[in-house]
Amino acid sequence: MASSKTTGGPAPSPKRGRPIPRPFAFHWGGGNIIEEASFTGKYTEPAIQLLEYEGEPGSFGVRFCYYSLDGRFQRSPMMLDSAESLDGLRAALKATPKLRALLKRLVT
Repeated sequence: MASSKTTGGPAPSPKRGRPIPRPFAFHWGGGNIIEEASFTGKYTEPAIQLLEYEGEPGSFGVRFCYYSLDGRFQRSPMMLDSAESLDGLRAALKATPKLRALLKRLVT
């Protein structure tokens, strides 16, 4: 992977044809994925997504998930398998201001 000059870590890889926003649906409700930070690693593509529920102003969710390298959503928990994946997600989060702010609230 190429290194990012600004972070010293890997540059985030482009998402594979996943537009933002895009819809999601759960059995209790749906809405749109309005921000997504992802990194294509050696084995998987971990992603952190900001979900905005429809019909409930201000209602949101943060989903930690991953995709297979051929782009299929996986229903298992996301696991980061290397420092490269962690650095790649950190770099990708720079393009997601709302999601980054929520994660900062979580850890500070």
